Amino acid sequence: MLARAPLTLRSQATRLRVAVAPARFVHGHGEYHHLPFAFPGKNRAAFGIKLSIFLISGFSIPFAAAAYQLKKSGAA
Repeated sequence: MLARAPLTLRSQATRLRVAVAPARFVHGHGEYHHLPFAFPGKNRAAFGIKLSIFLISGFSIPFAAAAYQLKKSGAA
């Protein structure tokens, strides 16, 4: 249908398609943050250490449970 339209209409359609840019999503306060929360305080190193300890302990629980079960059964 656009192929049969006059040249001016086709050029307007291509200009509109190029001119429209997607809007950035902002979190209500006008600032963009890549994390859904604010750092607790100014010390990012302490936050990183605490986060690492939390993640490592959560990841190691299944391995500790498996080792406990193997030791309990006398297999290891």
